[in-house]
Amino acid sequence: MKKEFKVNIPQSEIDDLKERIRKTRWSEETESSNWALGTETTYLKELSDYWEQKFDWRQIENNINSFPNFIIEIDHLKVHFLHIKSNRENAIPLLITHGWPGSFLEMLKIIPFLTDEFDLVIPSIIGFGFSENKIKNDVDYGFVAEIWHKLMLELGYQNYGLQGGDLGAGISIRLAQKHPENIIGLHLNYISDSYKPYSVDEKDNEVKEYQEYLKNWNEKEGAYAIMQSTKPLTLSYGLNDSPIGLCAWIVEKFNAWSDHNGNIENCFSKDELIANISLYWFTKTIYSSMKIYHGISLSPLVFKEKDYVNVPIGFAKFPKELPVPPRKYIEKGLNIVHWTDMPKGGHFAALEQPELLASDLKSFFKKIERSTMQKIV
Repeated sequence: MKKEFKVNIPQSEIDDLKERIRKTRWSEETESSNWALGTETTYLKELSDYWEQKFDWRQIENNINSFPNFIIEIDHLKVHFLHIKSNRENAIPLLITHGWPGSFLEMLKIIPFLTDEFDLVIPSIIGFGFSENKIKNDVDYGFVAEIWHKLMLELGYQNYGLQGGDLGAGISIRLAQKHPENIIGLHLNYISDSYKPYSVDEKDNEVKEYQEYLKNWNEKEGAYAIMQSTKPLTLSYGLNDSPIGLCAWIVEKFNAWSDHNGNIENCFSKDELIANISLYWFTKTIYSSMKIYHGISLSPLVFKEKDYVNVPIGFAKFPKELPVPPRKYIEKGLNIVHWTDMPKGGHFAALEQPELLASDLKSFFKKIERSTMQKIV
């Protein structure tokens, strides 16, 4: 049974965080690398000063707590989620899943654009945020997908829609594979680079160009994923102990993967960046959140012939997204019925361009609504 939940971090933990920030032992960068070697020191110090002196976690808590938050236990694991019901009669239940290094906080800006048509369920992935972070087994896409399905059934939704980017895309795809009879439609804004459909024409020029681009991207930008897939525990000791180390690891990805035209704050405010990092800090979830990469490496999105996803799928391709396969490659495994090349935006679509993402979501579900509404109980 779900229980209401309110965020209330003890003041002693907030005070400890500020003290740790003050005591940071900084790396000596003699000249600005302009993010070429990693998180740029000048900006990180600016962010650090703001975090210590001006950032108000209580304001973030108030914002979180303004939404209906719940905790439920499924398979002996704690699951945190938001559940926002629409005023619309027969609203479509929509399960939205975040990714790494984001959190459920990414989705707060998109909520007002969706509640006129959808009942929203926005969980924290196992190992993230206020969900369970002490997990014995490897967590992968399929593991979380089964938890999500049980969550939706527990909430009374026999049939529901899905939306996901980053890890949320992989989880949603696995859920659509495992329980297609329950899924009204699946909307994606990313697909994992581990995705390999059953049959691909390796000689196709578009496919070859994508594979070469992905190879080059991984050589330059993919070290984080290799580390998190193989040695997340080693990495976690430093990040769990140093708020500035944690901040540098996370904010570098927000800078590299967003459509900000040279200034990260064209996309995200300092408060948005620090709120997400603070969530990782207070919940001590950097290790458990990174460890999912290990689980995924053992069970990637490699399809067999029987794995084709027949559920109707919409895809919103944002221009500054991580490498995305060509449509013909994706269609080898997924039933794409709706495709939009978005005019702007990057990897953190719900936070960067909430109105654009919401609009495409609505267009997709309207397209399939007539043929699927009879499923909704």
